[in-house]
Amino acid sequence: MSRRSLFVNILFDIIALSASFLIMIWIKPASRRIYLPTYFYPFLVFMVIWVILSIIARKYSAPERHKLSHALLLILITNIVISGISAFIIFAFQLHLYSRLVVIGTVVAATAFELFFAFCDYFICNASVGPDTSKVFEAYQKIVGRESEYPKNEIFLPEITMEPVPENIRETIIEESGEAVFEFLRKNIDLSIPNYTLLSTTTRFNVDKLPEKTYLKLVNLKRINDIRFINKFFESVNRKLLTGGIFIGCVETKDQRKKRILRKYLPVLNYIYYFFDFIIKRVFPKFNITKRIYFFLTRGENRVVSKAETLGRLYSCGFSVVNEQEINGWLYFVARKTREPFYDMEPSYGPLVRLRRIGKNGKMIQVYKFRTMHPYAEYLQEYIYERSDLKEGGKFKDDFRITTIGKLFRKFWIDELPMLINLFRGDLKIVGVRPLSEHYFSLYSKELQEKRIKTKPGLIPPFYVDMPKTLNEIQASEMKYLMAYEKKPFRTDWKYFWKAVWNILFKSARSS
Repeated sequence: MSRRSLFVNILFDIIALSASFLIMIWIKPASRRIYLPTYFYPFLVFMVIWVILSIIARKYSAPERHKLSHALLLILITNIVISGISAFIIFAFQLHLYSRLVVIGTVVAATAFELFFAFCDYFICNASVGPDTSKVFEAYQKIVGRESEYPKNEIFLPEITMEPVPENIRETIIEESGEAVFEFLRKNIDLSIPNYTLLSTTTRFNVDKLPEKTYLKLVNLKRINDIRFINKFFESVNRKLLTGGIFIGCVETKDQRKKRILRKYLPVLNYIYYFFDFIIKRVFPKFNITKRIYFFLTRGENRVVSKAETLGRLYSCGFSVVNEQEINGWLYFVARKTREPFYDMEPSYGPLVRLRRIGKNGKMIQVYKFRTMHPYAEYLQEYIYERSDLKEGGKFKDDFRITTIGKLFRKFWIDELPMLINLFRGDLKIVGVRPLSEHYFSLYSKELQEKRIKTKPGLIPPFYVDMPKTLNEIQASEMKYLMAYEKKPFRTDWKYFWKAVWNILFKSARSS
């Protein structure tokens, strides 16, 4: 939708909302001189909320983008969500002096105006023959490579040279993404050798029709934020590349999106817009009850994706990230195919997560916790370990996987409360070594690994007794506990429990 069209739709909506409000004031059996001063400023606030949420849900472009039935339903659902948020604000701030007839009537009347306008707008937009859908492929599918001449499944990437790039390829990349992106691609892959494919697409259909295990390099210039099924897209790319092949893509991360929104809109208004954008685009997808509303309103377009989620999805789909760079407000990544995808059929996305941990006898158990990291962050332990040192206590320094609320949860152990489920199920005991992931477990000595799997992990680790600062000290602390536990199990756990409680209460012992 053009800016002019958006402006016209917003202007009409403001007029419709104002007209609905004045009609309700006129219907209400009292003097307008009483109601107008009382309702004027709250109505302005409500109008701002109404317009911002409508923009976020792309309600104004519904008749142009969707079928009539879908466009009308989108308007209804968006307005219901707006009404629900407004009702919550009224309830939270106890604004009971406002008439339900005026408030509800304004919403209903404005919705009726919008539905009528959408009905008319739909037929105006579709009065003439629309563009041929083949133009979508002309615009998005720009394949300039050809099949690789190298043997199937051979890991071979020639050295990058600075040979001249064919002019048509250079112009295509610059036209689509700019000079800086062209230079980034040129530094990471050899654009002069036609053993790659260059795409600019948001659908895996354009990837699926490429030949299997053919290319050494695949580039997609469209950001993954607009891809409906990101993992399926990555898995399809994986199938097209030879082992060791390179995949280059881009994303607008959560933090980059926030900066863009705050720069784009006027002060105060920008934070209001960002608040509702965060609620709809970040909170709604995390709960089953609101996830369907989110996908109906957005159709998976312009979704909010964090850096940790992007890289985690790549690792889960068989890639390892070898380079990344921020260009013009987007993060461009270079990933190498190292294996087949995991095909995770139950990805963790909600507030309660189940983490794979090594339990007694080496058995894998599902440990419950409240989410403190971005989705798919569990796949990035090796990536973080290679690029970050361990701080005191064995945690990673500058771990970008942890969310803002996650840091608060960890500080007060709120994230570990669901582990009581594992205690009642018999997976954990009260005192014991930490339940570790496979990667973290691999960092331990062979001797300690063998001793660890002889007992159940625990809720309260010996860490809180000895307060070690390095990984070696953590291993020594756990070895001392396990050796004592082998001789006197009950006495050891009893002793460690009370020492840990003392350190936590009076010595401010913290794990992170």
